[in-house]
Amino acid sequence: MSDEEQHTWQAYLHATTLLEDHLDRQLQRDAKMPHVYYGLLAQLSGAPHGRLRMTELAKNAKITRSRLSHAVARLEGNGWVRREDCPSDKRGQFAVLTDDGRAMLREIAPGHVAAVRQALFDRLTSQQQQSLGEIMRIIAGGLQPGGTGADADLPWLR
Repeated sequence: MSDEEQHTWQAYLHATTLLEDHLDRQLQRDAKMPHVYYGLLAQLSGAPHGRLRMTELAKNAKITRSRLSHAVARLEGNGWVRREDCPSDKRGQFAVLTDDGRAMLREIAPGHVAAVRQALFDRLTSQQQQSLGEIMRIIAGGLQPGGTGADADLPWLR
């Protein structure tokens, strides 16, 4: 890497580590859950009927099925998620967001949004925010299996 690329790479690593830590601490403080659990609940809240197959949820969250199973067990213990067997596949299961899970998300989302804004968006101009979004969509598109790097491959990121 060139010196400039190395500086950019190191800045990226440092900033993303600090941002993830900041958001994780906020959610631990406010909801007693790690950021990854919030992400799982948020995914379920956006899914039809608040339900996703466990394999799809793990794939979307970029975590192993084992780690997802542990996370869902913890979320079940809090009453925020339940598992349902898949009627068409005896080995398949769905994770389903409960009413208590939806209520929890409604309660903690404003604090999480405020933390994201304070840590990221409030520090950037409108143009920088737009550029960051474009850059992240290009990177995600290129890394997505079968991706071409084009935004069209990632309609949910628009």
